[in-house]
Amino acid sequence: MERRAGSPALTSKRSSSAPPPLQIGAAVEGRQDSRVLIPPTTRAPERPPSDLIWSLAGESMGTTWSVRLVPPPQTSDLGVGQDAFQAAIEEELARIIALFSPWTPSSEISRFNTAPAGTWKLSDDFWSLLNAALDMADDVNGAVDPTLGALVDLWGFGPPGPRDPLNPLPSAEEIEAALAVSGWQKLRLNRDAQAAVQAGGMKLDFSGIAKGHAVDRVSARLTEMGATSHLVEIGGELLGRGVKPDAQPWWVEIEAVPGSPAPHTVAALFDVAVATSGDWRRAFVHEERLYPHTLDGSTGRPVDNGLAQVTVFDASAMRADAWATALMVLGPFDAPEFAEAMQIAAHFVERTPRGLVERMTPAFAAMTDEEEA
Repeated sequence: MERRAGSPALTSKRSSSAPPPLQIGAAVEGRQDSRVLIPPTTRAPERPPSDLIWSLAGESMGTTWSVRLVPPPQTSDLGVGQDAFQAAIEEELARIIALFSPWTPSSEISRFNTAPAGTWKLSDDFWSLLNAALDMADDVNGAVDPTLGALVDLWGFGPPGPRDPLNPLPSAEEIEAALAVSGWQKLRLNRDAQAAVQAGGMKLDFSGIAKGHAVDRVSARLTEMGATSHLVEIGGELLGRGVKPDAQPWWVEIEAVPGSPAPHTVAALFDVAVATSGDWRRAFVHEERLYPHTLDGSTGRPVDNGLAQVTVFDASAMRADAWATALMVLGPFDAPEFAEAMQIAAHFVERTPRGLVERMTPAFAAMTDEEEA
């Protein structure tokens, strides 16, 4: 793939329009109030379809999910209850697992990952998400990459499970071997046949966008069923549509870095999604060093750039999920500059010798109730 025109170049130069960095626990120490985030909206809220709120929950994709929805008014007349919505959500999630879960041997992604060298036709849904992932990989020069499955497995974050405690880190030779079959630019597509070329040993992995994609799909399914006001959460990725019966938006708390003295942050999710990536999630420690599950495809190793957390708002949960992953990989210098150039609403927390330092893009700062960070 060639880089598309219009994608901003990555640079470490800091923009003068971005709010200055703030040391968490210094300038904000003693604050008792909350930071309130109000994302911009292009439409006025409509009255919810009824005065009820149903709460549903379950487990899927190796994590938990929860949904709060305002059911359509004719639900009881049609004999459609909470069980019907629960079943529809579970059906949607099962379909996504059947396509994109490398932990399921019969899934489409597992069949491709274990296939011999050759050209393999892909289903419509798989083809669509793969192309979206490759487009985003192109935008960020591989900072989010759907072809890193071999590295994910090598570091103990994939289906084979954690590494042997007696051999906790892969060797340089093992990393090089995994890199040889990884990289979004190495994946060849036959667009006429809607097929991907398995060169032999390449493993796809959509962990950087799968949960966000699932949130989008569940939200779309609820809307089709008439529940146009809802809040969907899967493994910490959230999307809100419409408002509650009291005309209030769906308020959610933004997860903070463990131990952070930053102000309590809540956001109004009205037709917007939020995703957070953190270096403490799915990580292991060896010789006092943290090895997070987010991998840098340029090195074949877990990220180690000082970023502790990235939070992103976007109209699409899939894009928010992908941007959060990519910005974690880009690091504390390139990521804020790139996010600002792309007009991404992003918040960064960096570990420094001075303590935790936060940065935010202008698009994120515009959502706050503060004049500046």
